[in-house]
Amino acid sequence: MLLVMVMVLYPWPWLLVREGETLHYAFPGADGSVFTLRWRHSVELEDWEERFVVHGESILVDSTRFKTFGAGVPSHAGASTRLIDGWVEMDGIERIVDPLNVQAAAAEDYRLGYHGHVFALSHLGSHPILTFQVRREPLIAVLPALLRPWY
Repeated sequence: MLLVMVMVLYPWPWLLVREGETLHYAFPGADGSVFTLRWRHSVELEDWEERFVVHGESILVDSTRFKTFGAGVPSHAGASTRLIDGWVEMDGIERIVDPLNVQAAAAEDYRLGYHGHVFALSHLGSHPILTFQVRREPLIAVLPALLRPWY
């Protein structure tokens, strides 16, 4: 019984996805956890993808990949930039982006990738502004948001 109480009440690290005060999703957010955001660029109409890593209790953008350059896109970033199978890939960026705010417009088909699963984000509203943060919370506080992606 004591073990169950500790599991439920201890503040574990979670990757939280909120829209304002509404907690939509919670995923385990231990140091080293990885997630991706993928969307269709509104001008080029090509997918872009960014990979994020939890470092301590902060979110770092680790890499990005895309198929076309547009205005404002740097020619290189991070430790290396290369062309692989038609994708420009930049990795080793390691820039803190915590909290990470994203306007997940429906027209851009935003998706969250976590441990091989993909979750649609654009369906949460017409233009939801989502905030991604790593926070320590007890399981009891995040349980509905932890279960929501799976049903």
